[in-house]
Amino acid sequence: MTDLIRCIWCGDDPLYQAYHDTEWGVPCRDDKKLFEFVLLEGAQAGLSWITILRKREAYRKAFADFEVEKVAAFTEQDIERCVQDAGIVRNRLKINSAVSNARCFMEVQAEFGSFANYFWAYVDGEPLINHWQTHGQIPPSTALSDTISKDMKKRGFKFFGTTICYAHMQAMGLVNDHVVDCYRHRDCQ
Repeated sequence: MTDLIRCIWCGDDPLYQAYHDTEWGVPCRDDKKLFEFVLLEGAQAGLSWITILRKREAYRKAFADFEVEKVAAFTEQDIERCVQDAGIVRNRLKINSAVSNARCFMEVQAEFGSFANYFWAYVDGEPLINHWQTHGQIPPSTALSDTISKDMKKRGFKFFGTTICYAHMQAMGLVNDHVVDCYRHRDCQ
């Protein structure tokens, strides 16, 4: 797969390439994975995504395999355990927000039947397909990510501003931002 044309952001890092090749931009309607990425995207705020990818397994262990009900039930003792965990980003605000966001996530599930129903309704259930020629054309956020982020903030979500929201939309396939020359652009439609 070394001769394939990929989005430039994944460079030549094997972990980044594997993420790009198998996950990024693939439409996801699985609430467990959607929650995983809400949690990971919040942890990523202000950091590079590759930093979080390298810590993903540690996050999986620290946050109960991304089981939203278990994370929502975290106690102060669980939060302190996470703060002491050198395998994750030990920012107390981000850890507290992961727990708080789990509770908000469950409220959305209760209201809409699933988080996927809520999230995908913003795009009428179909991915938005962009046709970017270069990575530089891809915006960090859009009017739609502004709208979703604002609604999620009203619902109590933290560390989910418009840029993080757009990254979440890209990762979970609500929007296809693979550049047109990337071999994954067609696969993710």
